Parts: sequence; C-alpha cells; structure tokens
Amino acid sequence: MSDSTQTPSDTPNFPNFENAPFEAAMEELQKTVKQLESGELSLEDALKGFEQGVKLTRICQQHLAVAEQRVELLMKANPDGTVETQPFQPPRG
Repeated sequence: MSDSTQTPSDTPNFPNFENAPFEAAMEELQKTVKQLESGELSLEDALKGFEQGVKLTRICQQHLAVAEQRVELLMKANPDGTVETQPFQPPRG
C-alpha cells in the first residue's frame, strides 16, 4: 500500500458519531466503501473501515427514520381531508 492511500483510520472521524449530520455521515460512508472496494487496504485497515461503515450506516438509518416520521406527521389528514401540521418531537434514545 502506498503512502498516498488514505486508510479508514486516517479519514476524518466525528468525535460523536451520533451527532454527525446525515449528509456528512453519507459522504464519509461513500468514501469508506470506495476504500474497501479498492482492495488496497490491509486486512486490519479493511476491518477498521468495515466497522466505521457499519457505524455510519446506522447513523444514516437513524436520520432517515426520523425524516420518515416527520413526513408521516405532515401527511396525516384530518377527517375532513385537510392536512394539519403538528410539532415534531425527535425520539430520545
């Protein structure tokens, strides 16, 4: 592996993965997948990259679940057919 190859352990990490915005987590996940698919990583670096990818995937899934809940709230219609928005309370967890 050449020195110019960036390994998952060299990529920027979020100090607190849970607070990473969706777009940043998705971008980092795409970089990690590209590195893994290159086949240029050592076994240890590939395992670190895979672990990071799993964490980032879970973050993206959480963001998407919250977005889906918000859309469902917005799309609920009243019996008369009108749509009424409601304040959204993100899940605590």
